[in-house]
Amino acid sequence: MIFSDRVEAGRKLAKEMAGACKNNGLVLAIPRGGVVVGAEIARSLGMPIDVIIPRKIGAPHNPEVAIGAVTQDGTTFFNHSLLAFLGLEEKDLTGLVEEQKREIKRRMILYRGGVEYPDYSGRCIIVVDDGIATGYTAQAALRWIRQKFKPQKLILAVPVAPRDTLDRLEDEVDHLVVLAVPDDFYAVGQFYRDFSQTTDQEVIQILKEGTAQQA
Repeated sequence: MIFSDRVEAGRKLAKEMAGACKNNGLVLAIPRGGVVVGAEIARSLGMPIDVIIPRKIGAPHNPEVAIGAVTQDGTTFFNHSLLAFLGLEEKDLTGLVEEQKREIKRRMILYRGGVEYPDYSGRCIIVVDDGIATGYTAQAALRWIRQKFKPQKLILAVPVAPRDTLDRLEDEVDHLVVLAVPDDFYAVGQFYRDFSQTTDQEVIQILKEGTAQQA
């Protein structure tokens, strides 16, 4: 399955999700591209939208290699087998974790004006991204949401992801919605005709529009 862009992917996901949340639903999207996808779900299902901002932790000498992820309160998830292979321990990554926490705070303030959330406790929460590769950021986000808000139902919705990643994430959620699970997966962008970068201003505008629906 190839999506023309993130808007189309979001609309297709929304069709699969009718009735996923009986009431009190909320979309928490992962910036930046996930916010475009999440906006279509939020509009279609009549839900407010907000962001959750996990950040990838890259290997010290090769930042493109994901070895884990962190959320704003410091909740981390590491690939310990990869750490062992690279001869690293969690304590070796303290500086990288703190750097990403600062970046999360900067983006939270930029996108939504602050780091504090409304009380989302007990809601049906849909976590959305534009696709998942390793799944570390999604896993960190899901664990943080489960601990922070104790949702009545936790759903992960993405247009595309590889099977091995989904197998690992299945236990983190109550419901998983994925449109495409390709055998040959190299990168999320290969499943979009237009995978141009979403801008900060687009994210800010989507969140402003979604504020009108906030419960």
